Amino acid sequence: MPFLPIRDVQMHYRVFGETGPWLALITGGRRGFNEFIAFAEKIAAKGFRVLLHDRRNTGATDVLIAGADGEEEIWADDLAVLLDKLQATPAFIGGTSSGARLSMLFNQRHPASVKGLLLMRITGGDFAAGRLPEMYYQQFIRAAEQGGMQAVCETEQYRERIQANPANQARLMAMDPAEYIRVMTHWLSIFLKGPRKPVLGMEDDVMRAIRVPTIVVPGNDKTHASVNGHAAHALIPNSILYELPIQDQDVPLLPFSDWAPHEATLATVFADFMNNVKRGAHA
Repeated sequence: MPFLPIRDVQMHYRVFGETGPWLALITGGRRGFNEFIAFAEKIAAKGFRVLLHDRRNTGATDVLIAGADGEEEIWADDLAVLLDKLQATPAFIGGTSSGARLSMLFNQRHPASVKGLLLMRITGGDFAAGRLPEMYYQQFIRAAEQGGMQAVCETEQYRERIQANPANQARLMAMDPAEYIRVMTHWLSIFLKGPRKPVLGMEDDVMRAIRVPTIVVPGNDKTHASVNGHAAHALIPNSILYELPIQDQDVPLLPFSDWAPHEATLATVFADFMNNVKRGAHA
């Protein structure tokens, strides 16, 4: 598995394709990149280099619960260093759910490194804002309060991170639970400060200020309701809206694997979009 030292962690990444424009694709939630491998292969086959990486504290990358910035700001700055090390800038940046938010945040913090944005399954609304703080932070803060770092390591998400990178267990167990709680509480407070809708954590003015070519593909569950994608498209100047033949479902969250039947279509749509940008054909 390829790793690179990125700031203060060893970051796990893979590149699919050997030539062509670069696309960094970012998965959702706090998941590693494996769910995107088949999709990345389809896009790479159309003449692109697709970068997948495990953000710090996800997948096989090192766990490091530290930092004064918010978790997503740290991720954005990590990706900037990774792209620079791979000599991959400017690149197209895209992702699903939290990966879409991170793509927009990356564009805000590192605009010179961005050719265009590919945004899928936009998160927003009161339902998402009510459940994600628990998913991302509160459950782990409680575990540390009740059982220290051993209890944190025993949660499902951290078990996955330890399985992917066994050295993460020693890193976690070496942490003072009070420090873990402090950092996670700090990240939670930053996460809660942002807007709830139409796009969770993204100010409307930030989206109105996006100047790079952008394509938006709405989601279809309660966390990624299609209305959020439509709202983002309306706010981002000259963005393109592409809608899959899917209907909103009354379920909290659909995994990206549910979109597997549409991956070939999306790969073609994204390749066409990026080729149009390359030719200067995007409005």
